[in-house]
Amino acid sequence: MEKQEYTITLYTENSIGMIGRISIIFSRRKINIESLNTSPSEAEGIHRFTIVIHETEDVVRKLCRQIEKQVEVLKAYYNTNDEVIWQEQALYKVPTDIVTEKAPVERLLRQYGASAVVIRNDYTVFETAGHREEIDALTEALAEYNLIEFVRSARIAIIKDSEGFHKKLKEFEEQEPAEEVVENRYLNKQDKVFTM
Repeated sequence: MEKQEYTITLYTENSIGMIGRISIIFSRRKINIESLNTSPSEAEGIHRFTIVIHETEDVVRKLCRQIEKQVEVLKAYYNTNDEVIWQEQALYKVPTDIVTEKAPVERLLRQYGASAVVIRNDYTVFETAGHREEIDALTEALAEYNLIEFVRSARIAIIKDSEGFHKKLKEFEEQEPAEEVVENRYLNKQDKVFTM
């Protein structure tokens, strides 16, 4: 099997140390995490991890099974890039005088859909979103115009053929509802029940 890029989506409870426990699973298997993002999900109280790795499908499948054994992990999915809609965000700090004096820089920023976030006398910060290749291309082009600073976010992704984890959670609750709490009829009669 050939290695390729996979996006792993985890739905977990929001508990302390979750990132550490999940990253240990990757490090024990000597798998490098290319990108990691955590955020709240569409289901209240449930968090979503988006992890990008470069591996074979067999390894990714086993990895997801291993991750699901963690108590707080509700579900782990893995998808190829064709099966998800994804973006990364980037911020670029460029000298303001270069932006105002050089028409090619302005055209370049427009071409990549970059918009100004902060404009100061000494620098301007632009932000854009796109695929890694687009962000890398803009970074390389801006390097010729005294790029001061650059930062890229982790991948965020939505699975194309998914109706959302919240719907699956509701379906599960309908199929296997939580047991009703049964009141113990002897609870308030302990003196009468437990006497000898």
